[in-house]
Amino acid sequence: MRVSVVILSLLFWASPTFAKASVSIDWLKTMAFASHQTDYTGVFVYQYANHVETSRITHIAEADSEYEKLESLDGSRREIIRHHGQVWCFVNHKIVPAGTRPGRNTFPSLLPEQLSILGENYELRDAGADRVAGHNAQAILFQPKDNLRYAHKIWVHVDSGLLLKAAVLDEKARVVEQYAFTQLQIGREVDRAALKSQLVGLPPNAPANQSVNINSGWVIDAMPAGFRKVTEIQRSMRRQHAPVIQMVFTDGLSAVSLFIEPNDKDEDDIEGLSSRGALNLYQKLVGDKLITAVGEVPPRALIQVLDSARYNGK
Repeated sequence: MRVSVVILSLLFWASPTFAKASVSIDWLKTMAFASHQTDYTGVFVYQYANHVETSRITHIAEADSEYEKLESLDGSRREIIRHHGQVWCFVNHKIVPAGTRPGRNTFPSLLPEQLSILGENYELRDAGADRVAGHNAQAILFQPKDNLRYAHKIWVHVDSGLLLKAAVLDEKARVVEQYAFTQLQIGREVDRAALKSQLVGLPPNAPANQSVNINSGWVIDAMPAGFRKVTEIQRSMRRQHAPVIQMVFTDGLSAVSLFIEPNDKDEDDIEGLSSRGALNLYQKLVGDKLITAVGEVPPRALIQVLDSARYNGK
């Protein structure tokens, strides 16, 4: 059973050298923390190709904790509820294991807390004033310094620093995917009752994350410059007979994950490349292992990464 099916299910909710002095490092820090420190509720859309998904998000910050609920407004009923580091995921009134994306945050919490690493790989440019969902915004472009990553354009609320819109652009500045609020309420008037699950009462504890930190012995010889390994774990995954090794690398804006599993010779373990918006997936047999690379980078970068994977021994 190939791991790619499981990966795509986990990714449902889903992506400096300053050109102008008006975009300061202090303002970037405000942006990075605004999604964690601001109360807000709103509806946003996620778009790629001809596909559109609509979700509602509610977030309330307290002195020592955060409460957040993300719910789908299309298709089957789905909710993700986060509270103080715990995550619950509900699909059609049933609790399911909550998939995580180490190294990559979710909208509108896309910016890393460690902003200094962005300057190694992106030039940051002021892209002008705009309005998003009725709020004044400042647009900023993160232009990559090589062709192994996408450009990112973001629109930031000028008062709170909250991210209002985010787009991933290819080398011709075409939109690959984007998130954007269509309705948004910011401030203390956000109703706490909106955090309550509409599908099922919360269990006393979040489902256990069946993973352990390891040093697998696998190395990547051609990771694009600026990507740092942030996680290497062995984890259980749905529909997998044996534990899977996961390695996660990030440059601050984008993440690349490698999943390494025994080749069980299922008929759906097919080598090749597939895409969903900015998310690309490349799968290849290496000896007796099936390796899957997933990342918000151009296909050429993903192929380079996986083709350089080798086992170096523990």
